[in-house]
Amino acid sequence: MVLLTWIAEVADEPLVLEPADRRVEWETNTWWLSAEVEDRRSLSVSEVVAAFERTASALRVRIRELGFPGVATFYVWHDDVAGQLRCSTGSVPPDELPFGGAYVPSDDLGSVVEGFLADSNPGVITLSDSDELQDSEQIEAAEPEIAAFPVWVSSVGAASPGSDL
Repeated sequence: MVLLTWIAEVADEPLVLEPADRRVEWETNTWWLSAEVEDRRSLSVSEVVAAFERTASALRVRIRELGFPGVATFYVWHDDVAGQLRCSTGSVPPDELPFGGAYVPSDDLGSVVEGFLADSNPGVITLSDSDELQDSEQIEAAEPEIAAFPVWVSSVGAASPGSDL
């Protein structure tokens, strides 16, 4: 399952937590993940949820080891226009994520993943097209106005509740 491998690899990719430069955070820490329709059918919601939860846990450990003292959030959403799962890590609390439109922070990753896996006609965005959308402001301008969408959030920073620091 290529998607599960990609989700796991997110935890080992370059990570920038720079509260003064959210654009660099967004560009470095945001991932576009997709799967062919056939692959979607072979995956279960629980497999994908478990993969993201393992990635959040690994990011939590990594951020602690880096000594980052602030709030950090790992978050996942289904971009139904592009037909992709997207995930990012930022030095922001869950209620300040860099979306221009309305979103609802949620602890229910299952419903986000379910929407992605059930998407039988996913959109297609090529890598060259995604490179042109370099920051959240451009992404917001490129997307039509939509209703609030769910975003799974997981606190991964040292200042998060229940952390050891």
